[in-house]
Amino acid sequence: MTITRFAAWAAVMALAAHPTAFAQKKYDPGASDTEIKIGNTAPYSGALSSASSGPKAMKAYFDKINDEGGINGRKIVFVSLDDGYNPPKTVEQTRKLVEQEQALMIVASIGSPTSAAVQKYMNAKKVPQLFVASGTRKWGDPKAFPYSMGFTPDYYSEARIFAQYLLENKPAAKIAVFHQNDDVGKEFLAGLEEGLGAKAKSMIVGRASYEFTDPTIDSQIIALKASGADTLLNVSFGKFASQAIRKTAELGWKPTHYLINASSSIGGVLQPAGLDSAVGLISANFFRDASDPQWQKGKEYEDFVAWARKYNPSADLKDWLVVWGYTVAQASVQVIRQAGDNLTHENIMKQAASLDVALPMLLPGISVTTSADDYFPLERMKMMRFNGTYWELFGKVYGR
Repeated sequence: MTITRFAAWAAVMALAAHPTAFAQKKYDPGASDTEIKIGNTAPYSGALSSASSGPKAMKAYFDKINDEGGINGRKIVFVSLDDGYNPPKTVEQTRKLVEQEQALMIVASIGSPTSAAVQKYMNAKKVPQLFVASGTRKWGDPKAFPYSMGFTPDYYSEARIFAQYLLENKPAAKIAVFHQNDDVGKEFLAGLEEGLGAKAKSMIVGRASYEFTDPTIDSQIIALKASGADTLLNVSFGKFASQAIRKTAELGWKPTHYLINASSSIGGVLQPAGLDSAVGLISANFFRDASDPQWQKGKEYEDFVAWARKYNPSADLKDWLVVWGYTVAQASVQVIRQAGDNLTHENIMKQAASLDVALPMLLPGISVTTSADDYFPLERMKMMRFNGTYWELFGKVYGR
């Protein structure tokens, strides 16, 4: 072996003995040796301001991670801006996060119309729009939008779960659907009709929608009662969900009342409606309700409560958005840990599409699972009924 070849061989062997020498840190804007910047938009003002408890919980969880040394030595800088659930404002605030704050990614921004307003922009910029707090199926289309991903079960799949439950337990139901007049409502209706199949035309006897700007929804609920329905599917949000629950009770109408998961918060929706009016509501869930006694034990719950007491003391643990914020923050941390020192937009999405993790506050048998062609992290749910104090789970797990 010549001296030159020996020197080259020795150099290769030296690198092999220290594999980290091969590793090269890669950063896109928003990442460095010391920090990772995450952006978010949420309605801290306006009719859906109660939803801000979710991103507040996210920040509190990131604070915990930072106190523990961060992720691979990097602290998380979480910048959450108010968009008032107003799409033009969301566009303005998202541009600020991407172009001025230079966030590495936007995580768990709240709302379907608001997030949709920036989806093309985020994908054109190739900045991850990760774990969007919306259930429309547009967040699970990696071919058209490779930089956008949802988190919670989509409304189409949730509607199919309700349909499957109704066909198994109440096949003669006369269904009225109350929904927001947007993509959410349309997707829920499409999922419900497909889930009911040939029985959809005979089972769905009434439909009524509302606009986000409507001051009241009383007339819609009155019309649905007049339809003769004995089953109400409530696909509304925030104050509108509260109003619908309260008005149904005021009318003395007693349909079997199904409520979408996004509006199942005891603190955010049911209490404003009046807990007495909410007794008997049926919904579906994928996470542990912190107000349910069966989950108020074990390490998962103890860790959750300890975190809340230290980092989020003003949080109402009956508010499911607190659990959601805690859980989506954990999923975000998992993505960043998997990314290691390759903190580029492309690798963040690659890792987000390579998840298989059972997070502590998810229900047993439900995990976050993704792949390059499956951008739906959560697709399984279990039915639950409100007993006046907390949601009681019952039956089997539905979904795929």
